[in-house]
Amino acid sequence: MGCGDQRHPSAMMPPLICLVDCNNFYVSCEKLFRPDLADKPVGVLSSNDGCFVSRCQRVKDLGIKMGVPVFQVQHLVKQHDIQLFSSNFPLYADLSARVMAILEEFAPRVEQYSIDEAFLDLTGVGQDDPVAYGIKIKKAVFQATGIPVCVGMAPTKTLAKLANFAAKKWKQTGGVVDLSDPSRREKLMKIVLVGEVWGIGSRTAAKLNQLGIHTVWDLASQPSRRMHSQLNVLVARIVLELNGIPCLELEEIAPDKQQIICSRSFSRRLTHYRELSEAMAEFCSRAAEKLRKQNSVTGHISIFIRTSPFSPQEPQYQLAAGVMLKSATQDTRVIIATANRLLRGIFKEGYGYHKCGVQFGHIQPASIFAQSDLFDLVDNNITAENRPLMEVLDRINRRFPKAVSIAATGFDKSWKPRAEKMSPRYTTDWQELVCVHCD
Repeated sequence: MGCGDQRHPSAMMPPLICLVDCNNFYVSCEKLFRPDLADKPVGVLSSNDGCFVSRCQRVKDLGIKMGVPVFQVQHLVKQHDIQLFSSNFPLYADLSARVMAILEEFAPRVEQYSIDEAFLDLTGVGQDDPVAYGIKIKKAVFQATGIPVCVGMAPTKTLAKLANFAAKKWKQTGGVVDLSDPSRREKLMKIVLVGEVWGIGSRTAAKLNQLGIHTVWDLASQPSRRMHSQLNVLVARIVLELNGIPCLELEEIAPDKQQIICSRSFSRRLTHYRELSEAMAEFCSRAAEKLRKQNSVTGHISIFIRTSPFSPQEPQYQLAAGVMLKSATQDTRVIIATANRLLRGIFKEGYGYHKCGVQFGHIQPASIFAQSDLFDLVDNNITAENRPLMEVLDRINRRFPKAVSIAATGFDKSWKPRAEKMSPRYTTDWQELVCVHCD
């Protein structure tokens, strides 16, 4: 099952993996430049200011779950004066980069797992006193960036995740937990539900419950072969990881995405094909940029359109369509033309569309595909692939963001997602830098 001894090559010692996770990251970024919000309930919203994507502890304590639509808890927002912010991704990405730069100083190998999480290999580095080393990491990140973090340490990535869960849940830990000791692991596992394990989703947790497996300890006590036969190899590997046997290596270089999706909700209902086509073209352009950034091509394009499930009084309609391409591509023009053909096939008059999106599949490295025939044409007599043109477009947009677009222009763009509660881009825009006035 791909597991075994993965000890640090420079020191034959028991492995020590550390997970550093920023606390309520988006909210922490917003509070960083607003000290007046330090003790106030704060939430960050998704695109179109629709749903909660980050909440401080006070908001969580009110029972507001991740992903809940704002309109469903508007009474709580008003009653408790919850301060809401639109997602400010340039700010979050910049602060994330700063956090990761600090973490690089504490370990020879670092895997950035997400915008606010990173695994560190501390084997041979912090094993003399793991908790003291974790506290040192925590203090250094906060001092350099102002972002609070929790630290979990253990012999495997899955156990490090569990340790981090404990560090966040129980304040008496001081935000640092080490599960290197098997007896301490056992004590924690017996009080934590199996659904909290990294990699165990709600459906898998339900299946495990049917088998009489309710706590993490119940799962760790299972023979891995049994879990392989009754569930799948991933659960079997989790069992081994929970027993201190490493099965998941650190990925210092992030793997290419095997699926790219770009979708958004609209600020108003779209009823005309032209508006929906323009929105789809913009999403195709963004997705194509991501595809080229990892130097890949896509062999399958699918799209979807749908009305709002939160407005059952309105006529409901949703449909998706996809197509395999004759030649894999990364050309924005080809992708938009293909998406428009698909859209014409599924669009229906008489509906107020709330959301649409595009998805790429069968993604492969661009290097394994030869240049397409120059006489292979798609809509409007454009060639099926022009990588030099795409490279020039990307270079221009990197230097002058959003300066050039292949997507349709000139139409009413009031459909674009709202971001009415956006904070300044304090660290990424000269016009919005923080100003300090001294008397």
